Amino acid sequence: MPKIVDHDKRRLELVEATWRIIARRGIEGATMREIATEAGFANGALKPYFPTKDDLLSFAFAHVFNQTNARIAGSSGKKKGLAALRSFCHEILPLDAERLSEARIAIAYWQRALTDPDKAALHDASMEQWRRELFGRLREARDAGELRDGLDDDDVVGGLMTFVLGAQITATLSPSHHSPRQLRAQLESFLRGVAKA
Repeated sequence: MPKIVDHDKRRLELVEATWRIIARRGIEGATMREIATEAGFANGALKPYFPTKDDLLSFAFAHVFNQTNARIAGSSGKKKGLAALRSFCHEILPLDAERLSEARIAIAYWQRALTDPDKAALHDASMEQWRRELFGRLREARDAGELRDGLDDDDVVGGLMTFVLGAQITATLSPSHHSPRQLRAQLESFLRGVAKA
């Protein structure tokens, strides 16, 4: 009887192997041969799933994005307003090894998206989804009387996006100045700046 292969599981195994390689050797060190070896597969076994490294990187980025969204949904629960904004940001910030690995995938993806219109479009769509959710949470905070007067929603959402995405870079490159404790404190400082006194 032929062996039944779980293709979705195999794709995720390849993504996890990619994370480990990028964490150790960077995106340039993540060759298809290295990824196959890390995942315990023959080199040719990757081709049916990901014909090129760029295909694998796009899948990895989409997987990271979906995984982050699942964590956001789980951690937000019934939270609203500023509490939901805080929870949202915590799931993107590189506060543990898993989220730091996700940041490395995002950084590698951004590098490719600079010159690849398809990758740039996927990134833009993903970030637009996050912006919509942040705007919704900000409206909840305003309706609950949590925000100080005179704030521009575009500025607040833009500031939060710049902070969480920038933190993925700074925590990866200079972790001694952007530890999980420091990132949480920096987020709290931002939220105090928009909260009603």
